[in-house]
Amino acid sequence: MSGSPLPDALPATSPDDPLVAGADSPTGGPPAGLLDELRAALGENAVLTDPDLLRTYQRDQADLCDAGLPAVVTRPRDTAGVAAVVRAAARYGSPVVPQGARTGLAGGANAVDGAVVLSTTAMTEILEIDPVNRIAVVQPGVVNATLAAAVARHGLRYPPDPGSWESSTIGGNVATNAGGMCCVKYGVTTEYVLGLEVVLASGEVLRTGRRTAKGVAGYDLTRLFVGSEGTLGVITEVTVSLRPAAEESLTLVAVFDSTVAAGTAVAEISARGLTPSLLELLDQTHLRTIEAYRPMGLRTDAKALLLAAADTGPRAAADLRRLAEVCESAGAAEVFEATDATEAAALLQARRLALPAMERFAAERYPNGSPGIIIDDVAVPRAALAALLDGVERIAAECEVPIGIVGHAGDGNMHPNIVVDRADPESVRRGQLAFDAIMQLGLDLGGTCTGEHGVGLLKRDWLAREIGPVGVRVHQAIKAALDPAGLLNPGKVI
Repeated sequence: MSGSPLPDALPATSPDDPLVAGADSPTGGPPAGLLDELRAALGENAVLTDPDLLRTYQRDQADLCDAGLPAVVTRPRDTAGVAAVVRAAARYGSPVVPQGARTGLAGGANAVDGAVVLSTTAMTEILEIDPVNRIAVVQPGVVNATLAAAVARHGLRYPPDPGSWESSTIGGNVATNAGGMCCVKYGVTTEYVLGLEVVLASGEVLRTGRRTAKGVAGYDLTRLFVGSEGTLGVITEVTVSLRPAAEESLTLVAVFDSTVAAGTAVAEISARGLTPSLLELLDQTHLRTIEAYRPMGLRTDAKALLLAAADTGPRAAADLRRLAEVCESAGAAEVFEATDATEAAALLQARRLALPAMERFAAERYPNGSPGIIIDDVAVPRAALAALLDGVERIAAECEVPIGIVGHAGDGNMHPNIVVDRADPESVRRGQLAFDAIMQLGLDLGGTCTGEHGVGLLKRDWLAREIGPVGVRVHQAIKAALDPAGLLNPGKVI
């Protein structure tokens, strides 16, 4: 397998740009009769064939992954509609690419030429909120923030909070096993999914899991589908567990003169058994780009900033003090606590601005080129975080490419963002070298090629390296058993 995660010909980001891979590839249109079946099942308005609209469904937000032009986009509203689409596509041998809000960062939702795109964004019903059993049942198109607001009215909380939580959908979160800033204490999506309704490649409807607090009957099929990125079935309903609303939270910021010292602080926080509700890292590149993007008085002279929070109500002040002591002993140049909820929210918003700020940085660095960002997603054991940060800094210098590091320090999941000029083959080559070097470093440190973004197209080769030949064969056997014709999201994951 090739070590490079990226295609030789890199597409442009805009779906209307003729350089987008597949935009000019003739598909010959959908097979005769397929459109009639789809329209009969879903209605005219839920079946899109206008070429301009098709181009807007080509890709997710993975900037440098290949994409094709779908033959048709479908927007079913219920499980029966999804099953009808899958059955019709199977009869005509057409690949099916499930899509949510397309906020993914690994190309997992990218279309292939001639595909039937199955968009779940019209499936937006919150079917049930049960405060007694602390569960919610939702369709896959429900936006994460919408669910969070709905359960909050019952004094409950849905903890997974990916950076795109205001636009990403629960179905997409489940398909990629999304994480977020609160993972350090509350874990990732899979820990909250109790059951699923899934349309299989045959068009049959499978129900997995349970509504009970405990349940160990049979194979854990629910977890099999969580993180499968639409390659094994199409998720049409999700039953999630909820938690009581968090207590009052306090936030602190620790400023470091080196990223390694920040990594050392994170490892010591874990070693002492402390459990912040949030522990995020921003390197100097991100501090400078965020401050330039939206000025808020960030310390741009610092090499790294740790943002920590404790949501333990009356115990929060004492918990925060212990976190501050660890940071100070690790060499923090400055530690200060947010004075009120408004300041704490502003610091949290600064973290969420990391990606748009880096996109502006890329545009300003290559004003006459085609700026792009390869968004990495490597996770290592907490004890190896300092080595990862130090290694990425070395790789950036060796490959002569700008790399900004941001991420969920508390669980060792970092996002090195590699800035390239897609119009310059040499810049792209150096970016690819840096990407590969970071991936190898992460695996060498006992880590994984992706902590929360999924595999998609971007990391297929690196998944194979991580799990080895036996792991690949097991993955392929599961895929063959559930999708023998290979029509569900082909080319993704494995």
